[in-house]
Amino acid sequence: MRQPPAIIEAQFSPRLLAGYWNFGVANVDLGKGTKRQFRARCWRQGAGGMNVLNLSDPRVFQDAEQADMLGGGLEKLCTFAESAAALRTALETLVSLGDENTERRAERMMRQLETFEPSVTMIGQIKSGKTSLVNALIGAPDLLPADVNPWTSVVTSLHLHPEDPGFENSASFRFFDEDEWDRLISGGGRIGELASRAGADEELEKIKEQVAAMREKSRVRLGRRFEVMLGQQRDYGYFDKELIERYVCLGEDLDETEDAAADTQGRFADITKSADINMQRAGLPMRLCLRDTPGVNDTFMMREQITIRAIRDSRICVVVLSAHQALSSTDMALIRLISNVKSRDVIIFVNRIDELSDPASQIPQITQSISETLKKHKGPAEAEVIFGSALWASYALQTHLEALPTSSIRALQNLMQADAEAPSGVDAATTWRLSGVPALQDAIAERIVQGSGAATLQRIGSSAKNLAAGLAAADRIGAMDASLRTTTALTSAEAHELMDQLCARHKAALASEFDALLAAFAERMERVQDSFLERATASLVEHLDLYGAQGAWSYDPAGLRVLLSASHKVLARKSQSAFEQATKAAAAEITDIYGRAFSLAAGDFGIALPRAPQVPDPVSLGRTIALDLTGGWWKRWWMQRRGHKAYASSFYDLIKSETTPVIADLRDDLAQTVRDNACARFDAFLKEQLAVFASLDRMQQASPEELSKYVAKHTPRDRRVLLEETLATLEEYATS
Repeated sequence: MRQPPAIIEAQFSPRLLAGYWNFGVANVDLGKGTKRQFRARCWRQGAGGMNVLNLSDPRVFQDAEQADMLGGGLEKLCTFAESAAALRTALETLVSLGDENTERRAERMMRQLETFEPSVTMIGQIKSGKTSLVNALIGAPDLLPADVNPWTSVVTSLHLHPEDPGFENSASFRFFDEDEWDRLISGGGRIGELASRAGADEELEKIKEQVAAMREKSRVRLGRRFEVMLGQQRDYGYFDKELIERYVCLGEDLDETEDAAADTQGRFADITKSADINMQRAGLPMRLCLRDTPGVNDTFMMREQITIRAIRDSRICVVVLSAHQALSSTDMALIRLISNVKSRDVIIFVNRIDELSDPASQIPQITQSISETLKKHKGPAEAEVIFGSALWASYALQTHLEALPTSSIRALQNLMQADAEAPSGVDAATTWRLSGVPALQDAIAERIVQGSGAATLQRIGSSAKNLAAGLAAADRIGAMDASLRTTTALTSAEAHELMDQLCARHKAALASEFDALLAAFAERMERVQDSFLERATASLVEHLDLYGAQGAWSYDPAGLRVLLSASHKVLARKSQSAFEQATKAAAAEITDIYGRAFSLAAGDFGIALPRAPQVPDPVSLGRTIALDLTGGWWKRWWMQRRGHKAYASSFYDLIKSETTPVIADLRDDLAQTVRDNACARFDAFLKEQLAVFASLDRMQQASPEELSKYVAKHTPRDRRVLLEETLATLEEYATS
């Protein structure tokens, strides 16, 4: 029987990262003279005591070995978690030093810090092994069903949590509402709408037949509850593979006489819109969300918009390709989607290298091919490309390398021979590293830390700094001679009125500025659309003049997307400038009021300014439109027209109706979100300053007895030192 491992020594950082646990290094005796370092975990016990996770149990040891692998590549997130912990400590100090208002706002910031959950959207080719890769990333190789067929039918959001003894797994599944379902069954989804507008009646009938069959299948699966369940949500205090399969997998068809039991695979998949799974993940120092999407090859294109929204909400996008068909012109739908995401936020993971005969020499060739394809089709040319194998990662996590297929082992050995760091024999650690998952985790971590992570720390840090500065200013007011406190340029009533007027005026000015920006944005996009339609129609007429209706004709909509993208960049630049100018102007006036109302010099009170919210990428530009397709319906549309005017008029109407929803999404959804986010953050900034003003005013109006009680809350020296240390800490975040 294997000798249970034993801890020789363990060292941990003195600071708890998430309040309950921490990472450290444990030197473990494996027996027979073999020793190894593992990433171990530490739990809080009792009154803040620390206890190393017991590794004497072989099952726990196996978990620690898996956690050691899963933690590879997450070092940057560990560093971020330490920074977040330091910020939390500063907020806790503000809670202990401040009044009720300060305490309430600091606690709200702590909740924001604790619930920060960056997300990553996974998209990919059919049969690229995307779901298998997601399983490896979450440390559960067999959780989400991964089959040779495209089983994933909904967006599945996996909310990963750091290890916590009190955590409980849960799952929620939301169904399409009646309007969404009616849109699909009445018109055949996006393809049906397109075919209908194009007048492709035969194609439309085929689509309607397919949809009717889909509806009948759902009716058989769900029985009389079918219509009742639309728009509903189901929540569970647990999850397992069978439960997930019930909601997100397209299972086998059922006969009407067959028992449609509750545990039937794929029973609710046809009407499921989204799935949310909450689970713990070993080796993870902070919360993270992975979104597994249905991809871009949906028959009716109904889920395309859902995938687009998932990409936009996540910012970071991982594109999973198969090494056998890394990227080609047939993947234009995929390329269109990622072309509208910043190159920095796109990671390309080339999976299934275990199926290559000579990966060491083939990987450079595939890299060049991907680069050329992206360049040719104006994709994110600077996107990072990582090669790996979800299969290797899965077997490494389960320590079943002996069960790897022979061809896969040969491919692994081929790669090991070209790797100077690889040992002579195949082991789990090396297999895990060559699987590419640690490199992928590192790439994701880097983008989180430099992107949404840095923005979150700066936003919370600047707000906390303003609270701390308010406390320090209140202390200075409390230390003033009574005659100085009462001799000010503004009375309390005058200062209150000025602050109220200032907030109302600046909020209205910013809202008006954004209204003008959005109006100009909409007008510019309309001009772009009209210009595009005129050019495309003129090209069609010219083709008809030269070749008649016999020659094939096509028109690339890439130019339209480029011009709309340029309009988006103008909106992003101007909205950021408008926000910065508004906050600077408001801060200058607030500082002046503080000086006149509380006899504070400009240097006594510095206001940390919030940064403008991130403008979402225009991912909806990747939406498929008629000009992107060359199917049979398009040929029939072409053949059904008679005469130049009929061609030109029908084409103009078709492409306008196809491009208008794209423009409407940018105008009514994205642009409105930019406005709402900017106004909300500006409003929060002003409320923050109103709260600080209220605290200063209370101190200014306090009686000698009230001042004595305030000062007695802490010894003057301790309070001053704590505030100085806290302000210094927060200054690092506010200016980063």
